[in-house]
Amino acid sequence: MKHLSAFLVLLPFAAQAQLGGRHAFPFLELPPSAQVAALGGMTASARSSDPTQFLASPALLNADMDHGVGVSYVGYVTDIRQSTAAYVFNTEKRGRFGLGLTYLNYGSFESYDAAGNSLGTFSVNEYALAAADSYTKGQFTFGLTAKLAASGLAGNRALGLAADAGVLWKPHAEQDFTVGLVVRNAGYMLVPYTAAAREPLPLDVQLGTTVKPEHMPLRFTFTAHHLQQWNIQYLDPNSTSTNAAGDTIRAQRNFADNLARHLTVGAELLLGKGLSLRAGYNHLQARELRLANVGGGAGFSFGAKVRIAQFQLDYTYATLQAAGSSNYFTLSHNFGAAAPRND
Repeated sequence: MKHLSAFLVLLPFAAQAQLGGRHAFPFLELPPSAQVAALGGMTASARSSDPTQFLASPALLNADMDHGVGVSYVGYVTDIRQSTAAYVFNTEKRGRFGLGLTYLNYGSFESYDAAGNSLGTFSVNEYALAAADSYTKGQFTFGLTAKLAASGLAGNRALGLAADAGVLWKPHAEQDFTVGLVVRNAGYMLVPYTAAAREPLPLDVQLGTTVKPEHMPLRFTFTAHHLQQWNIQYLDPNSTSTNAAGDTIRAQRNFADNLARHLTVGAELLLGKGLSLRAGYNHLQARELRLANVGGGAGFSFGAKVRIAQFQLDYTYATLQAAGSSNYFTLSHNFGAAAPRND
């Protein structure tokens, strides 16, 4: 019950969310693993034996993760690299816990003064430490994650505290059907880069479901995100056209497009306990990262999972835009005696 109470307390923070680069620590929104990336970049309901999955929602902590270690590596465009590590253990009396670390390095940059003289190079990096706890009561699993986020830019530092609160409903133990709700990155920027530049964190309220139709080797995941803010459609103020009368026509908001930006979809083809193929689509990413008049495959992701004994390797290729893509690798190992049951 204490987990449910804390979950409800966090919900009012939903009104503070902002999109489009108007928040601090945006790296907290990045997919923590190859599986999450393959399902459209986010999930509130897709359970797995991969320990890094709990960084998407603490309610995804489950018995198949016990004694599991996972490491994830992402190569973005240029020199941007992200590394993630997670470990899950079960105390039986006090619940199931997860520990995680995410580190993002943007590489080195040249520094110049106002006159254009070189001042050498500087680095930019960010990281987040996470500790999660979950509790299962009947058909429901409640989870909480506390995160310490830090960012460094040319010797300047920023620090923030964030929390995730999630609940997962699995009505039938033998059926592969779950519904999840998670509030991500509710928190406060403790130390801004400058005293007058404190910004909100990238809050996101997500609701999703994962279902595998009976007698079909397919599992589907649908996630609705940024539910705390209806209008997430960006209109370019420079995007105009001219009609036959010579009048300037500016871009107008579109209900269907705005609705679609709230949704992601993922599918997994189950080819056996040791092999599966995945694909996903994120419409918000597709619209915001496409180049002018060129889609470039933005928003689509494709991946695969291979399991051998207690080791599992996940890979995902996600298209950012025509200018580049990202490659996700996640390796997890279960130190328990039994093989993971959640296939």
